[in-house]
Amino acid sequence: MMSQSTSTGWDVLDSAFSALRSVVLGVGSQDWGRPTPCDQWNVTQLLQHASGDQRAWASGITGGPPPAENPFAPSGRLSDPALAVLDRALQVAVAAWATVRPGDAAVPTPFPPFPTLPASVAAGACALDAGVHAWDIAVATGQRSPLTAALAKPLHAAALEVVEPLRAFAYAPVLDPEPGDDDTATLLRYLGRRPDWTRATD
Repeated sequence: MMSQSTSTGWDVLDSAFSALRSVVLGVGSQDWGRPTPCDQWNVTQLLQHASGDQRAWASGITGGPPPAENPFAPSGRLSDPALAVLDRALQVAVAAWATVRPGDAAVPTPFPPFPTLPASVAAGACALDAGVHAWDIAVATGQRSPLTAALAKPLHAAALEVVEPLRAFAYAPVLDPEPGDDDTATLLRYLGRRPDWTRATD
């Protein structure tokens, strides 16, 4: 978990950020070019996207600089080590979210359909981005899923609030549920991801 000194004050964000950092730390040097469940991007590009999204959230909240690169057009080239790229983005995000209070009614977002959201919904939506991309990177590189039930449940609640207007460009169509789906599988199918995706079959 993230240390207290780097806590956002939002449990769901701290858990999602920790999940993302953990899987990036576990990526082998040979794995950065591997395909991911986001089929237009490899692992490097997905890291750039996830890092850029966190910078975009932080920019909206604080008025600070936006990401240097469009998160939806990642180059696939890193000028610094991957963990350093992510850590800098998370540091900016942590500082931004530490200024958001639970009662804030209008937290700026990077989503055009939602100029602002109530704080709890916004925090969940930001965590959703980090958490699901942590899963993407994990399965693309042969790591264990970082999405526990304790994290998947609040992420699913956030997804129900924000995903539909974003589905055309940020999420694939919903997949039908299957018998035996747990909380994580339910979330992934709602986001258009196959819970059984593996790098061996794609």
